Amino acid sequence: MAINFVTIDRDTPLLLPPDLRDWVPADHLAHFILDAVATLDLSQAKVNHRGTGSAQYPPGLLLGLLVYSYATGTFGSRRIEQSTYDNVAVRLLTADTHPDHDTICTFRREHQALLQASFVEVLQLAQALKLAQFGQITVSVDGTKIAANASKHSAMSYDRMGQRLTELEVEVQQLVAKAEQADATPLQDGLTIPAEIVRRQERRAALAQARAEIEARAHARYAVELAAHEEKMAARQARQARGETVRGKGPTPPSPAPKPKDQYNFTDPDSRIMKTAGGFGQCYNAQAAVEVESRLIVGERVSQAPNDKQELGPTVAAIAPAAGPVATVLADNGFYSAAAVQQVEQTAGGTPTGTTVYAPLDKTSHHRSVADLERQPEPPAPAAGASTSEVMRHRLKTTVGKSLYKLRQQTVEPVFGIIKAAMGFRQFRLRGPIKVATEWTLVCLAYNLRRLHTLGAGPKLAAAR
Repeated sequence: MAINFVTIDRDTPLLLPPDLRDWVPADHLAHFILDAVATLDLSQAKVNHRGTGSAQYPPGLLLGLLVYSYATGTFGSRRIEQSTYDNVAVRLLTADTHPDHDTICTFRREHQALLQASFVEVLQLAQALKLAQFGQITVSVDGTKIAANASKHSAMSYDRMGQRLTELEVEVQQLVAKAEQADATPLQDGLTIPAEIVRRQERRAALAQARAEIEARAHARYAVELAAHEEKMAARQARQARGETVRGKGPTPPSPAPKPKDQYNFTDPDSRIMKTAGGFGQCYNAQAAVEVESRLIVGERVSQAPNDKQELGPTVAAIAPAAGPVATVLADNGFYSAAAVQQVEQTAGGTPTGTTVYAPLDKTSHHRSVADLERQPEPPAPAAGASTSEVMRHRLKTTVGKSLYKLRQQTVEPVFGIIKAAMGFRQFRLRGPIKVATEWTLVCLAYNLRRLHTLGAGPKLAAAR
């Protein structure tokens, strides 16, 4: 019997123009992003209304291209441009046109307001499709370190800057003295003494500016640390006033002086050295608030802080009003401080906001002992006038508190896992806090649309149109 192969013919041209929509499966993410972007208000996009110059790409096309690229793990503008030739789904999104990398990067960099508005509109779309129920929501908040577009080897410590300034001063003096010698040994080809002096003087100015920036950061850090120190001292004095035994020395007051190892990065000065799973890296602290039922990101922001101690209030405040009032906030112990909890649970006037925080004071182990498996009676309520820490410890020992807090690790942590592993986003492409915040909004927007597609939003949206 003759072998039967599928006929492969690469030479005969197509008799009719192809419809790219037929080349991409009906349930493909690209179809959903096309439909979703079509529902968004793009009036904030920056376009040339004069009609002069070259024809411009529609904002919806560029937004859909960026969202799909980020959702599927393509982040560099040159690679996105190349995908408009290589990827059939991308060809569908761009209608077989090919925006160049400069157009793509400029659109991404300059449309912070549009991306933020689109982020909110996608949440409203999720509620309209009945894939999310907002109002009195429970959210999990957390932060993750995302590498900056800067190498940690481009950083220099405050102490090393002082040494380098001294070295440059000596080198300038040596060059000036060499210039005054009539029979001086010539420099290498292409090098001149005046140019070398100018280069070192410019480097000295840059180092002096960097040291001034580190000193300013130290003063800002001192204000935060001083407030925390005063809070600890007040708690210590309160315990003494109640007759409790207070052991050990009191907390050491902070210093406004820069630390010798405080660093400044010359590639992206706004990034910071942060502790990561692999050691230390030049990073930003990307924050997200995730609604526990839908696992949609409802609030996002970027911080320069290397830890989350001061991030609870700002991250909760970043939750989109479209998500409705927040009833419960779940956070790990890295977010806890009495001041942070009060900032979320009380207004400036001291009245309750209606939001309850569940954040342990200490790290909790995932291992459960035999005693943990046994049914425990409800703990007695804290006494009147109990401190924030005593109230929080009681709150997390209750049955409701335990069940709620279990939701944290199974909501926000998988979201970061999807962003870093499935989507592959581990490093920002842009630099500076404003541009980095814009890119993080784009990442969260792409995640939410990807999540809605997983929840089956595609057929529902197609039917609603």
